[in-house]
Amino acid sequence: MSMNNQGRPSGSGEAFPASIATISGDRGLDHEEGLIFELGHGATGVDLPDVQISDARLGGARRKDAIGLPGLSEPEVIRHYVRLSRKNYAIDSGLYPLGSCTMKHNPRLNEKIARLPGFGDLHPLAPQSTTQGALQVISQLMNWLTTLTGMPAVAMSPKAGAHGELCGLLAIRAAIAARGETRPRILVPESAHGTNPATAAFAGFTVDEVPAKPNGRVDAEALKAKLGPDVAAIMLTNPNTCGLFEGEIVDIAKAVHEAGAYFYCDGANFNAIAGKVRPGDLGIDAMHINLHKTFSTPHGGGGPGSGPVVLSERLAAYAPIPLLVAGENGLRLIEDAADAPYGAKPFGRMCAFHGQMGMFTRALTYMLSHGRDGVRQASEDAVLSANYILASLKDVMSAPFGDGPCMHEALFDDSFLEGTGVTTLDFAKAMIDEGYHPMTMYFPLVVHGAMLIEPTESESKYSLDRFIHVLHTLATEARAKQTARFAGAPHLAPRRRLDETAAARKPVLRWRPNPLKAAAE
Repeated sequence: MSMNNQGRPSGSGEAFPASIATISGDRGLDHEEGLIFELGHGATGVDLPDVQISDARLGGARRKDAIGLPGLSEPEVIRHYVRLSRKNYAIDSGLYPLGSCTMKHNPRLNEKIARLPGFGDLHPLAPQSTTQGALQVISQLMNWLTTLTGMPAVAMSPKAGAHGELCGLLAIRAAIAARGETRPRILVPESAHGTNPATAAFAGFTVDEVPAKPNGRVDAEALKAKLGPDVAAIMLTNPNTCGLFEGEIVDIAKAVHEAGAYFYCDGANFNAIAGKVRPGDLGIDAMHINLHKTFSTPHGGGGPGSGPVVLSERLAAYAPIPLLVAGENGLRLIEDAADAPYGAKPFGRMCAFHGQMGMFTRALTYMLSHGRDGVRQASEDAVLSANYILASLKDVMSAPFGDGPCMHEALFDDSFLEGTGVTTLDFAKAMIDEGYHPMTMYFPLVVHGAMLIEPTESESKYSLDRFIHVLHTLATEARAKQTARFAGAPHLAPRRRLDETAAARKPVLRWRPNPLKAAAE
């Protein structure tokens, strides 16, 4: 039996109209789901004893009014979150083409190890004599990170990329202060991640933008012209946000060091070069490593995250506390700068504890299961996948830097849509109808209408071919001005296209009353 465009058996009579309103608000297995506060009706999943607490026990701070939490039975709570999960797109659902984010598969082995007793239930305040196994995991991960990067030291406590950037800049600031200098300026390429200039400003520096050349790389001569005795550092991403390797990076590093400044590298794209290139060999002084982008720990959802920062010999002494050192009775954490080993000059503390143990365990599991050759192959396969997409689509989609190979992500722009009546956003929304999350849109900012695709090494050739077929067909139809599928897309998603401007300027921050509950009352 063949299927028609609506996914229903052909010849089975008139199709159910797409616009008809159902009684329940649901559409088949696509359930209409409100906020959990809207669904609450006073029930509870458990029976709790009526505990009497005197006001005196809480110093008069006890809540007098209702707490306001929704009340649902246990099955209703489970159904609510399962239904929400069906509306979500994730790497477990399909290829996730976001560029500059490295949405790679998270192996379930990592999750199993992270949940082992001794890791999953480890308390951060447990005596160090009882946590030697965990400290060994951190120590071994540190060894992997320093070996892969060619850097002598690593700070493990930063919780994410931007937090790592702050750590690196604070170490640079401390090193400059130790020299008795004041250097208030940071050079940042115009194609940098937005966190770079934001972090520099947060750390008290002035940001000076460096232009890019027509080939998508930073203008090295313009950068050198901006160097001076007031420059503290440059912040550069390599491979950069256009998916290209900065071929002049060694020359840039030399010029920066000759000017007395430091080289901070954004490590967001380390997934393209891990096992292939050691950043320390390129002259880099500090680089954060997004464990979720390179070493497969979970990405997004508000955390927990991890962004260790590797430091060169010029900055190693300024790594923040706590410091992990070997002692007579095993490994120990030095929590006070006054107790730091000779020569160490910690700039302070980044967070309360030593980092995110769950992410450390997952990342080390990934490294040990792949080995050195496997980490290198992952980088090679990520670059191969991106170049396969670039080569397969640049005949119908415009690629501003398509004359040569890219690194781990392929960059297109919207010039192929010019005169078609289809906008960049139309194209992205049409991908949702095809079951794909859109690629990164409008970034990097140096490319108008940018469409940045990063397939990662996780995808099979079959998966890549399906994705390429969809984008090739969409691009071909758009260029032929066959615009029906694009206008107002998505048409098949649980929600149609939102007014994103209105949503940003007039957000709904309160839940609506439950109509069924109101009717009952």
